Amino acid sequence: MANLVEVLDQMTAPAAMVEKKENGAVRCLACAHRCLIQPGRRGICQMRFNDQGTLRLPWGYVAAAQVDPIEKKPFNHFLPGSEALTIGMLGCNFHCDFCQNWLSSQVLRDTHAVLSRDYLMQATPDALVQAALRSGAQIIASSYNEPMITAEWAEAIFIKAKAAGLSTAMVSNGYATPEALHYLRPYLDALKVDLKSMQEANYHAMGGKLQPVLDTIKLARELGLWVEVVTLVIPGFNDKPEELWETARYIASVSPEIPWHVTAFHPDYKRLDAPPTDSDTLQQAADIGQEAGLLSVYAGNLPGRVGSLEDTHCPRCGELLIQRRGYVLLEYRVTAEGKCSKCGTPQAGIWTDKPGEVRLRGKGMPRWL
Repeated sequence: MANLVEVLDQMTAPAAMVEKKENGAVRCLACAHRCLIQPGRRGICQMRFNDQGTLRLPWGYVAAAQVDPIEKKPFNHFLPGSEALTIGMLGCNFHCDFCQNWLSSQVLRDTHAVLSRDYLMQATPDALVQAALRSGAQIIASSYNEPMITAEWAEAIFIKAKAAGLSTAMVSNGYATPEALHYLRPYLDALKVDLKSMQEANYHAMGGKLQPVLDTIKLARELGLWVEVVTLVIPGFNDKPEELWETARYIASVSPEIPWHVTAFHPDYKRLDAPPTDSDTLQQAADIGQEAGLLSVYAGNLPGRVGSLEDTHCPRCGELLIQRRGYVLLEYRVTAEGKCSKCGTPQAGIWTDKPGEVRLRGKGMPRWL
C-alpha cells in the first residue's frame, strides 16, 4: 500500500478547484464534501491532498481505458450507436457497499482494495485523444471511478478532445459542486448522474448527502449539458414504490425530457446477501417513471427480459425509433435532424448528424431510414 501511495503522489499536479485558507490549509472545491485539508493531510476521496499548502490531484495516468458502446455508460439519447473511449483513474468520494468498481474506487480507503502499480498507465491528454481517434471512437468519457475528484485532469483531456472533433461525457455519482460544473461546462457535453436513493439515511451510509446530487441534476440541465439519470434498483434499499415515485417526480420536475434508467442490481462488494433485481421490479419502476410524466424510461442490465424498455419510442406518436438488445442497436430511425422519422417531432437528446453512418452492431439485416 505504501508503495502505491508513493507512486500515486508522484503522478499529480496542482489543483485549480481550490481555495487557499490560513496556515497552509486548502478548501477543495471539486466535490460537495468541500474538504478543508490541512498540510500533509488528504481529502475524503484520498486522492486529493495538501502538499505544503498546495492542493494536488491525480494527473498523467489512467487505471483503465477501454472502447465501449456509449449505451454501456448508459446514455441512450447521446449519439446512440457511437463508441466511447472510456477512461478512469482511482478513488471515489463515496464508499457504497454495492460498488461494482470497488477495487479501483476504494483504493487507499479499503485495505482489501489493493491494486498493483502495474495497473497504472502513464498517459497525456494528447495521447488519449490520439488513441480515441485511432480506435474510431467519437466520444471520450470519464468513468469507472468518480470523475469529479479529477475534474482538472478531465478538463485537460476534454479541451484536446473537443479540438479534435470528439464529444465528451462524464459518468458521475453527481456529488459535484456548482464550481466544478461551471469549470467543466465549456468542454463537457453530457453528464450521467447516479441518483441512488431519495432517502437521506441511505446517502449518509454511502458517505454523502442527497441534496447536492439533486442540485447537480438541476444545474447541469440549466447549464445546457445533456443529462441522463440512472437508479440502480436494489432490493431492500431503494425499491419501495413510494421512493421510486419520489425519484421519478423529482427528475420530471427538472425536465420530463431527462431519460431515466432503472437498472438491475447484482450482488457485489459488501452487499452480497441482497437478491438480484428481477424484471418485474424493473417493470414496476419503469411504469412509475412513465406515470410520473417522464418521456423516456429505460430498464437495463436484463437484456431481452424487459420488453420494449430497452427501446426508444417517439413520445408523441409512439413510433419505434431505436431498437436495442443490451448494448446492441438493431434499428435506428432518428433523422439526421434529430426528429421522429414518422411524425417529425424533435427528439430530446444529442443525435448523430449522419445516422446512415452509425454502426449498428446487431446480427442480421438492420433496417435503415
